[in-house]
Amino acid sequence: MRAEIITIGDEILIGQIVDTNSAWMAQKLNLAGIQVKQISSVSDDRQHILEALHESESRADLILITGGLGPTKDDITKNTLAEYFNTGFRLDEDALENVKRIFSRYKAPLLETNIKQAEVLENCTTLLNKNGTAPGMWIEHEGKIYVSMPGVPYEMMYMMEEQVIPKIKGAFHLPVILHHTILTAGIGESSLAELIASVEDSLPAHIKLAYLPKLGTVRIRLSGNGQEEDLLNQEISTYAKRIVDLIAEFVMSENDTPIEKVILDYMESKNLTLSIAESCTGGYISHQLTQHPDSSKVFLGGAVTYSNSLKISILSVSEKTLINFGAVSEETVKEMSEGARSAFHSDYSIAVSGIAGPEGGSEEKPVGTIWIAVTGKSKTIAMKFNFGNKRIQNIERSGTTALTLLYKLIKEEQVY
Repeated sequence: MRAEIITIGDEILIGQIVDTNSAWMAQKLNLAGIQVKQISSVSDDRQHILEALHESESRADLILITGGLGPTKDDITKNTLAEYFNTGFRLDEDALENVKRIFSRYKAPLLETNIKQAEVLENCTTLLNKNGTAPGMWIEHEGKIYVSMPGVPYEMMYMMEEQVIPKIKGAFHLPVILHHTILTAGIGESSLAELIASVEDSLPAHIKLAYLPKLGTVRIRLSGNGQEEDLLNQEISTYAKRIVDLIAEFVMSENDTPIEKVILDYMESKNLTLSIAESCTGGYISHQLTQHPDSSKVFLGGAVTYSNSLKISILSVSEKTLINFGAVSEETVKEMSEGARSAFHSDYSIAVSGIAGPEGGSEEKPVGTIWIAVTGKSKTIAMKFNFGNKRIQNIERSGTTALTLLYKLIKEEQVY
């Protein structure tokens, strides 16, 4: 089954909100064995919506639409769908009772526009919205299935999980789609492709390989489809093992997990703790860690020591070191890392100091010069990097690189 997702709303196209609905829906559909062939965002414009519907019917068997079902005049999806299918409306009594129940709960007046939300297309099966007033609609037309849902994420998510996907699974015999993701760090996409070319060239037609690069990391994803889950899983695992054997030194995980979560899980399993001293990254690394539940089992805390005076008072960096070598130097970043480990009583520590830009560089230390140090149980390592002149990219790349160095040191020391 081929699916297409259409999200409707000017707010998406002007960048006022990010279309997270499509990514979430695509994941859920894929897990159900449904391949998403295209995702489109269209404006709150009748003709634009009609054109998108017409084009999608030539590409997909299942068309999922979100947005434009609210009570205000800019919500035109329902009327446009009625025009597209040449049908009228009916008042759905169950949907009306749902609207009344919601307004009663909040002791709010029930307006005519709210009652009209219970109107659905005559040719649809109503999908009740337990989290809002706008019902969804399931429409079967000329061998295609169209599903219209609210654009509010939590309303759409409930409808998808509780009604739409079960209804699709009940109506169709769907294939199995499986993915296996390998997270790598410390190597670029082109170099990876060269190292695993022999495996990629040997893949059968029903298994695809994709590279998903991000600043500092590359995910390799093997995706396969078939009818027998166990057989397909075994086949993908065999190819994944061949890839891992070729690039073992760069592999951090065989799950689709962020690098910081991989480190947190590994350190927790070894009962290890971590502290951080950040300068140019301004707390970015600490944020990456603490966005995950239970990060406190590993991450003790840290300091954002932007000024030299704080590097001295909090991290015990020598004033002489700062005068002689500067804040962005091997000597300073080592003292920052060792100072953090000592001050916060952690097993491991990270320190970052650099010139994120776009200004502040010099001939000797241009913008993008970053020093990173990691201190472990037996030693401190420090490395210099030159990332470029984009501030946000420098911060993100510094964070990923620091975590990669930490992971390598931990693995090295755990051997002994």
